[in-house]
Amino acid sequence: MSLKLLAINCTLKPSSAKEKSSTDALLDLLMEAFAAHDVKGEVIRAADHDIRPGVSADEGKGDAWPAIRKKVLAADILLMGTPIWLGQPSSICKRVLERLNAFLDETDDAGRMLTFGRVACVAVVGNEDGAHHVSAELYQGLNDVGFTIPAGAVSYWVGEAMGSTNFVDLKKTPPKVKEAVDTMARNASHLANLLKQNEYPAAE
Repeated sequence: MSLKLLAINCTLKPSSAKEKSSTDALLDLLMEAFAAHDVKGEVIRAADHDIRPGVSADEGKGDAWPAIRKKVLAADILLMGTPIWLGQPSSICKRVLERLNAFLDETDDAGRMLTFGRVACVAVVGNEDGAHHVSAELYQGLNDVGFTIPAGAVSYWVGEAMGSTNFVDLKKTPPKVKEAVDTMARNASHLANLLKQNEYPAAE
């Protein structure tokens, strides 16, 4: 069964930036791995869109979030990609999480959150420590708003503490990163297929 994936790239660099970001590089690996499992994906670079601050589904004229939100709901898998800054997810990543908060107040006819049955995964890059902390923050936020987290749901790379090497600068993908990428694609695709065929029960 063909699945749809939406990746939201939360790099601070807009598409107009000359250099490719490390988040781009890791998401490229993941999109290729998911494609091997018949998952059709699209990447949205959040920095290119005017995602207004707030926690509602629509923050008014000019807000780019409503169109992105439709793509989130049309996808079976949501992949959040973020760099690490000061040990934290990027500010853009936190903005996206805040906008996902609106799903807490929306349910279908069976009383289920609109995001139930959708899988979420995380990609994290940085040349400093913090990948586990960042993934933990995202796991909690994504699960709170209704997404299901599969086993092996994070792929990450961090460089030497206080170093200057970025993931995008590496000549080869480290074997452990490749292993994590393949595990995520395999497990997330498997879980998304299961949930698509067997929905969560209706609220009582």
